[in-house]
Amino acid sequence: MLNQIKLIGHENAFLNLVNLHKKKKLPNKIILNGKKGIGKFLFATHFVNYVLSYDENNNYNLDNFTINKDNNSYKLFSNNYHPNIFLVSRKNNKKEIDISTIREMMRFQNSSSLNNKIRFIIIDNVANLNLNSSNALLKSIEEPNNNLIYILTHNSESKIEDTLNSRCINLKLYLNNDNTKNIVNNYFSDNVYNLIPNDFLTYYSSPGFLISLIIYANENSLELPKLTVEYLLNTIIQNKYYIKDQFIYENIRVFIELFFYKNLNFSNESIFQLKKYFYLKFNQIQKYNLDIESYFIEFKQKLLSE
Repeated sequence: MLNQIKLIGHENAFLNLVNLHKKKKLPNKIILNGKKGIGKFLFATHFVNYVLSYDENNNYNLDNFTINKDNNSYKLFSNNYHPNIFLVSRKNNKKEIDISTIREMMRFQNSSSLNNKIRFIIIDNVANLNLNSSNALLKSIEEPNNNLIYILTHNSESKIEDTLNSRCINLKLYLNNDNTKNIVNNYFSDNVYNLIPNDFLTYYSSPGFLISLIIYANENSLELPKLTVEYLLNTIIQNKYYIKDQFIYENIRVFIELFFYKNLNFSNESIFQLKKYFYLKFNQIQKYNLDIESYFIEFKQKLLSE
């Protein structure tokens, strides 16, 4: 969420990096580790803006952890045109970060800087690297440039190569419930958090997920306060949104887990075993890329029609 100019909930971790930078002890390979949707990429963009805007007009406001939208570095990065920043992420809805993107990154790494400022390579979600791109990245970071900083984000729910992890300094990020509420309300400039049904509010509900859920509900004319996970799953399955909609595609596992979390019944052994069967089967479908449509047909017949 590059358009989010205020950083909430990660202030202490941010100040730790700022202090290391001021002491000229900032590691040149950093992994920002934490749950999906808590703002790791946002954290990286704020820190990069703090460093690069330091001697610019409208520089980063460290007193309230805010980017100034009139800052030149912010404008350049927003348009993916900053000469000191190279962003590595999935392109054109691809499932992985392929080797061609890493080769572009290496050309940036080996090129001459147009100024004397630090250059940054930001890799958004290292779990998206395939085997070839991961190996190329490992080779690249083993040949460090004194004026180059790698900042990698990693969703703690996914695996990361031990060889990559061991070459970087890990910074763990987390948010409490109050942070999540403040971030959601700040994003919409409204007290919308209190409208979110309990079906979707758990310890694991990140602000990124909740913000996307609210946007999805608004775009599809769903009445948020009355929304249930059962109704949402019925709508998703009926319209095959698990194929058509990017937010649903990326979070279908979350909705299924929320459904089981709400409806888990240990007192009825047959219902418990049925739900266990569907939960384990979904894991196999995702792992081996099996037919998901037939799974959801059966899921709706046996679980949502109860």
